[in-house]
Amino acid sequence: MKLRKVLGLFSALCLGALPLAAQETNNVEQLKKQLQELKENLQKIQQQQREQIEALQKQIEALQKAAGTNQPAATTVTPDQIKRLNEKVDQVVESEKKVRPNEFNPSIGLVGETVFSYRSRGSDQTGSDRPGGFDVNQRSIELNIAASVDPFAKGYAVINASADSATGEAALAVEEAALQTTSFPWNLELKAGRFFGEFGRLGYIHDHELPFVNRPLALDQYMGGETKTDGLQLNWLPPISHYVSLTVGLGDQFGDDPNNPGAFRHFREMNFWGRLSTYFDLTPNWQLEGGVSGLWNPKTEDRAGLLVQPSGSTLTERERRVAGLDLKLSYVPLQNNQFRGFTWGTEVLYSNNRYLFDPDGSLDPANGGALSGDEFTDHVGSLGLYSYATYKWHRQWSAGFLFDWVQNAQNHSDQTYAYSPYITWALSHWNQLRLQYTHTAHNAVSGLRSDDAVYLQWAWIIGSHAHGWQQR
Repeated sequence: MKLRKVLGLFSALCLGALPLAAQETNNVEQLKKQLQELKENLQKIQQQQREQIEALQKQIEALQKAAGTNQPAATTVTPDQIKRLNEKVDQVVESEKKVRPNEFNPSIGLVGETVFSYRSRGSDQTGSDRPGGFDVNQRSIELNIAASVDPFAKGYAVINASADSATGEAALAVEEAALQTTSFPWNLELKAGRFFGEFGRLGYIHDHELPFVNRPLALDQYMGGETKTDGLQLNWLPPISHYVSLTVGLGDQFGDDPNNPGAFRHFREMNFWGRLSTYFDLTPNWQLEGGVSGLWNPKTEDRAGLLVQPSGSTLTERERRVAGLDLKLSYVPLQNNQFRGFTWGTEVLYSNNRYLFDPDGSLDPANGGALSGDEFTDHVGSLGLYSYATYKWHRQWSAGFLFDWVQNAQNHSDQTYAYSPYITWALSHWNQLRLQYTHTAHNAVSGLRSDDAVYLQWAWIIGSHAHGWQQR
C-alpha cells in the first residue's frame, strides 16, 4: 500500500509539471529583432574604431613626412608628438581586447554553511548522524582555489572543514584537488586527481549547491553521499549536431567509504563508472535533460567495513553495482528569467550488491574472524528515488517540494520515505537563507521511529566560486 502511495505521489509530481508548459509566452521574434539591432550597433562601433585608427595613422605618416622634408617651423614634428600619437593608436587597438589584470593569479573563494535545526527524536531513534532536539551544525567551511596551469590544462582544489557530529570538532580535509585538460583533440577532456565523479544529477554537487537542505536518501544509501573518488575521468562530446556527452572513469573509491583491500590492489578491485547524457530544447522556454549512469566495483572486500545487522548477523560487501536514470525539466523564459523559472528533477537508482552473509556473526573480529561454515553469498536488489519541483516567482524568492523513497541496500524490506517542503530567500548571489520542514517515516523492519525536523540553512560566498548556486 505504501508503494502505491509512493508511485501515486511520484506520478502527481510528473503530471504537475505539464500545466506550467501551457502558460509559456513566446517572444522569439521580438528577441531576434533586439539581437539584430545589437549586432548592427556593434558593427557601427567597430567601424568607427577602424576609421579612427586609420585617421591617426595617416596623421602620423603626414607628420613624419613633413619632418623629413624640412617643412616650416609651424609644421615641424617633434619625436614626442609622434610618440603620443602612437600611444593613442595603441590605446584604441587595446580597447578592443578583453584583458583581465589577474589572468595569471588563481581565483580564490570561501564558502560557509551553517544549518540550524530542531528534530523531534534523538539520533538513536532516527539513525541520523546528528543529535535530536536543537542543533547548530557548521556543516562546511569550503576554500576553493582554481587557475590555469598552462595553455593546456587548469587545476582546482576544494579544501573543506566539516564538523564531526560526535565531538563537534572541525576536521580539515582535501575534498577535491584535480587537473583538467583544456585542449585535447576530438572533443576529449581528461580529469585526474581527487574529484566528484559524474554519476546521476546531484551526486557530484556540493551540499551547499543543492536546491534543498539535505542530500536525498537514495544518494546517501547507495552512493555514500557525494561521489568522491581518487582516479581519472574522460569525457567525450561526439561531433554531431545534437548535444550528447559520454563520461567514463575509474578510481579507488566512489563515495565516502574507501575501497582498500589491503597491501595489494588488483585492477578488478577498482571502481568503474560511466554516464551518458543529452539535452533537448522542447520550446524556446522549456528544456529537457536526461541521462543514464552506471557504477561497478567487481570485487570489494572491506568497503565500509563489517556491516553488523540488528539481529547480530554480519554482512561483508563482495561486489557493488548501481544504475541510475535521471531527468530534469526546466522552464527558463527568454525574458524575465531572473524573476521566473521552474525546475522538476527526478532520479531513480537501483542497487544490486553481492554480500557475504554471516548469520551467527563469526566473521566479527571480536569473535576471532573464524568461518563457521554457515556463511553464504547472495545479491540484494534495492530501489530508491527522489523527485522535486522548484518554482521561482521573484529574483530573490523560490519554493519547492522534495519527495524521497529508498529501500535499504542490505535489506530491501527495510524502507524509508520522506517529504520536504522548502522556501529559499536569496538576499544576493553570495548570501542566501533556506527554510525546510522534513517528515521522515520508516517501516517496522528497521526499528527506527518516524520524526519531524525543521532546518534553517544559511550559506554565503566570499570571492570567486566556480560552481556557485545554480538552479539544479
